[in-house]
Amino acid sequence: MLPLQIVVIGGGAAGFFGAIACAEANPQAQVTLIEASRQPLAKVLISGGGRCNVTHACFSAEELVLNYPRGGKALRGAFTRFQPLDTVAWFAAHGVNLKTEADGRMFPITDRSETIAECLIKAAFTAGLKLNIGTPVISVQRQNEGFEIIFKSGETQYCDRLLLATGSSVMGYKIAKELGHHLETPVPSLFTFNIADPAFRALAGISVNPVNLRLSVAGKTVLQQTGPLLITHWGVSGPAVLKLSAWGARILHDTRYQGKLYINWLPNLSQEQVKQRLLGIKEEWGKKAIALHRGVDLPHRLWQYIISRINITAEDRWAEMSSKTLNQLVQEISHGEYLISGKGAFKEEFVTCGGVSLKEVNFKTMESKLIPGLHFAGEILDIDGITGGFNFQSAWTTAYLAGQSMGSIE
Repeated sequence: MLPLQIVVIGGGAAGFFGAIACAEANPQAQVTLIEASRQPLAKVLISGGGRCNVTHACFSAEELVLNYPRGGKALRGAFTRFQPLDTVAWFAAHGVNLKTEADGRMFPITDRSETIAECLIKAAFTAGLKLNIGTPVISVQRQNEGFEIIFKSGETQYCDRLLLATGSSVMGYKIAKELGHHLETPVPSLFTFNIADPAFRALAGISVNPVNLRLSVAGKTVLQQTGPLLITHWGVSGPAVLKLSAWGARILHDTRYQGKLYINWLPNLSQEQVKQRLLGIKEEWGKKAIALHRGVDLPHRLWQYIISRINITAEDRWAEMSSKTLNQLVQEISHGEYLISGKGAFKEEFVTCGGVSLKEVNFKTMESKLIPGLHFAGEILDIDGITGGFNFQSAWTTAYLAGQSMGSIE
């Protein structure tokens, strides 16, 4: 009896992990991994600022799914079968120990993404995988049993079972559609916001933690997040912004990344508490310049920018502030309005919202409900997480389940 012929298309995190899981589950199977570029695991190498945020120290499936704007419901059962604890154990068994940082993100103790890439490549060779690098696929044809893969070179290859782990590549989406799957339109997730105000952008480098952000689109407040914010030379970034972009990916795309961002710079204080604090400063420091004596816990340059928005000058004194101006200042601190004029990139770590419809995939095996023998893993699916290692975790989980299923002899 001939060994099972299994092909994995896509040499990223999900592709490698799925191929290795398959080969380890069935050493008799012949597993081939195909990558179009000459640089496998490219996204792994640049992720986490070159450190690779492997996963997140969240070990409850119920809590874990709350970090996925799309796909959380489908992943809940999958995470009971392979979750961050299993990821940590897998890498430890393959010679790589992970560490947990204060915010829950987990990295290799070497702080080098190459450690993760080298581990996966070594595990692939140990498991007996055949790697075809720099081999673009242009089409996949379904056969009576199995699949025929057609390469750009004109060559073909047959396989019994196929895993599509092509990330957000156009070719991967094309193959999935040609095989009969429906796609949720892919749009960007995890991005920063452009703010058109040059005076605001001049504050680049200032960070505030925490702030509360409210996103308003078409006159309606649709989302909010609390956390750290970083002012950049194009607008705003930081964890609070990135989370907001992930949850708002679709609506922001539909409105061409135009909207209003309301920033509460002191979210731990109510508006009344802010007002009382400012009144206390006015009484105590009446003769002092407002620009130089802020009395609230905000960076000095940011304070000067905030008061300039309501036309307070460098010469104005606290004692001269009218009740109207004080109320305007309270509003500016607690509910300042900033116009979003587009999106920026988050480093080189792009994440896509959209992909193969989750209704068409069995999340126990990651096998297509439409095409027997066809499996999916990673970002080709309509799954995306917020920043912090959650996108890698969904890749490890879906790839592991796909690999185990493809390697089964049933």
